[in-house]
Amino acid sequence: MSLKKQIDDKLNQALKAKDKNTYPTLRLIVSAIKDAEIAGRSKDQKEIKDSDIIALLKKMIKQRNESCEVYQKAGRNELLENEKKEIEVINVFLPKQLSEEETKKICQDTIKSVGASSMKDMGKIMGVLKSKYADTLDFSKVSSILKGLLN
Repeated sequence: MSLKKQIDDKLNQALKAKDKNTYPTLRLIVSAIKDAEIAGRSKDQKEIKDSDIIALLKKMIKQRNESCEVYQKAGRNELLENEKKEIEVINVFLPKQLSEEETKKICQDTIKSVGASSMKDMGKIMGVLKSKYADTLDFSKVSSILKGLLN
């Protein structure tokens, strides 16, 4: 089943159950997917791919994390909690992210396989990691881990 279909099914379930914590966020996701599909029409793209939806969901989470930081600094706890709930709903549709230990192990293995020895090789390592683990690694963590390992 495609990711878009899963999101639509989940939205229908939330609407039937009158789950006021879930369906507004799911509507935002569906709306963002439709916007992406409309933008894709100009590029002769018929159907949106799951990988595009995953990238869209990651972008939405990044936006909400940034909002969380702002709300936390401003002491707006009710808005902070709302953003965290939205992040939880969006995370349901993303592939599981690897833990920090697993990420560090993958980074070490990749450094060995590429033969990297300094920060100059970071681009090669990131290229290999993105081709193999694009959906399961948090690349903001990867960057800091690689800097620590290469220095």
